[in-house]
Amino acid sequence: MTGPGSEWLDDEAGPLVRSYALTRGRTKPATREGFEMIAIIATAGTAPFASPNVWPEHLAILELCVRPLSVAEISAKLQLPLVVTRVLLGDLLDNELIVVRRPVREDRPINEHLLREVLHGLEAL
Repeated sequence: MTGPGSEWLDDEAGPLVRSYALTRGRTKPATREGFEMIAIIATAGTAPFASPNVWPEHLAILELCVRPLSVAEISAKLQLPLVVTRVLLGDLLDNELIVVRRPVREDRPINEHLLREVLHGLEAL
């Protein structure tokens, strides 16, 4: 690889900067709220430069989330581990740069019939 930033990549080994360097050693989002993999993230429309805590990885997320995406999609598109993506999303939420639409939880209990249907569906694959 050649070009700016290529000194941080090795074709055989992959990224040379560990994931915790992107999060400054943090393993949990700054906010108390977690980010489920299926939660939908969208930009809040606020200028990303309003905070000095916005890094290139944050900007990449903001660019992606102009069109709402799930946490899992963001992680995959940026090729970042899910835990890193969640920490970065926590930073953005703390700075009010994103909005989160969380999945609605139903209060219906899971019954044996439903579990059997799921099992049969998986076996059919």
